[in-house]
Amino acid sequence: MKNVDDLIESAAELAERGLSKGEIADELNVSRETASWLVERSGAAPQATSRSTTTNGASSPQDIHVDWSAIGRDSKRMGSIAEAMADLLAKHGEGVDLTIGIEKAGAPIATLIARELETDLGTYTPAKHQWEEGDIEDLGGTFSRNFAGIRDRECYIVDDTITSGTTMQETIDAIRAEGGEPLACIVLADKQGVEELDGVPVYSLLQVISVGKDE
Repeated sequence: MKNVDDLIESAAELAERGLSKGEIADELNVSRETASWLVERSGAAPQATSRSTTTNGASSPQDIHVDWSAIGRDSKRMGSIAEAMADLLAKHGEGVDLTIGIEKAGAPIATLIARELETDLGTYTPAKHQWEEGDIEDLGGTFSRNFAGIRDRECYIVDDTITSGTTMQETIDAIRAEGGEPLACIVLADKQGVEELDGVPVYSLLQVISVGKDE
């Protein structure tokens, strides 16, 4: 995707397929606010007013879109990236035997990292996948029963991007609620410059920094 118009078109296609706005945010690697704006601009939802700067007279949110599809569509490239991410996690020692991937995009990356580190694999579906509008705190995420359970284990958390840190924090809280202990988080790209969340270190291959002043 090269520009905002491409993102709007993609948001429309995803909305027509029945994805929630939270899932669209996940697919396009943008915030929930940005996903709502893109869907509204596409005509797939009633127009609504959002805060922040304007584009062609319409209010638009401040965000950064990260397109890593050149990596994701090729298994060899994915394997190389997973090897680099696993190397960042390896400093925490050999005692960790579980890697948790955040659905959707974090799960395939976590699978390859788990193979590199020789750990079990678990997945977590965050609350935002159910989100359309309103208070997301009323929703809850889930761990898949098809993969390894927490069972009071130390683990790593894997996702593709950090936009606000909300999903990663939710996953940390969910793991602790199950009696587990997250030792580190890893992402491909961090849009916020997050170094730690609630005492858990966060590593990234790339940090994306927006330079400029809000108008």
